[in-house]
Amino acid sequence: MSRPQDSAGWLPGLAFVLIWSTGFIVGKAIVPLADTSLFLLARFALAALMFCIAALAARAAWPAWHEVPRHLLAGALMQGLYLCAAFGAVAHGLPPAVMALLGALQPLLTALLAIPLLKELPSRRTWQGLATGAAGVALVVAPLVVPVVQAGAGQSVSPWVLLAGLLAIVSITMGTLLQKMSIAASDLRTSSAWQNAGAMLVAGVAVWLSPAPHWQPGPVLWTALGWAALGISGAGTWLLLGIVRRGQAASAAALMFLAPPLAAVQAWLLFGDRLGPLQWLGMAVAGAGVWLCQTRERPRHAAAH
Repeated sequence: MSRPQDSAGWLPGLAFVLIWSTGFIVGKAIVPLADTSLFLLARFALAALMFCIAALAARAAWPAWHEVPRHLLAGALMQGLYLCAAFGAVAHGLPPAVMALLGALQPLLTALLAIPLLKELPSRRTWQGLATGAAGVALVVAPLVVPVVQAGAGQSVSPWVLLAGLLAIVSITMGTLLQKMSIAASDLRTSSAWQNAGAMLVAGVAVWLSPAPHWQPGPVLWTALGWAALGISGAGTWLLLGIVRRGQAASAAALMFLAPPLAAVQAWLLFGDRLGPLQWLGMAVAGAGVWLCQTRERPRHAAAH
């Protein structure tokens, strides 16, 4: 038997997708102002400092030293490698719409890997929701992808660039799964501090490899950095980790389906990007898919082998 969550149960998920979707807008705004790797390094550093202060103020328990590498790895995968690879792929020619379409694979991959790794067997309703959500994202980005494909007829994106986009999806998937494994019992504040430190390591390597990182300070850049650090890496990641720890990994990852549609609406409001009827339909379909995935039900567990 299943039933929809009450309204209070939807609030963390709704807040998360509203915050997380702004990452697309921030990424678009800072491209002419700063090297993306340098921007991400500053973002992760500020977020790590914020969580350190919060943890020290609350006298939260810190993980034992032998557990720290797990938290560093989770942050390196879920934020550092994911964002550096995604931003790098777009910067080297992968259309943002195609990157958003690849992002629709993440909830599906999470559901598949959660079966052997977490012994979580998604219900039929969850599989239906994942398929519906992916279809909704495809409808939203299709009008953006088709012109790119037509304009680039005869041209091809480097396989390495496409591989970087796929690496981003695999990275955030593995980082999400790690949240429910060995580090799930740790305090969210201290874990987030270490995870942002892990993301800093990845971004630092990316900056070191960058030929000439640029940085043009100004109100737009500082505002974008403040929001990215405190809003997205801070509040957004905090909400995501809490959602992942409380529910099935597949259901939590399904919330990502709403990020591209919400980003499209934000681009429509802020930059005047056009939205056609097919895209509005896609948003509704993606929302229906997420609703199916968030329906409460008795979890089924895969048999241990």
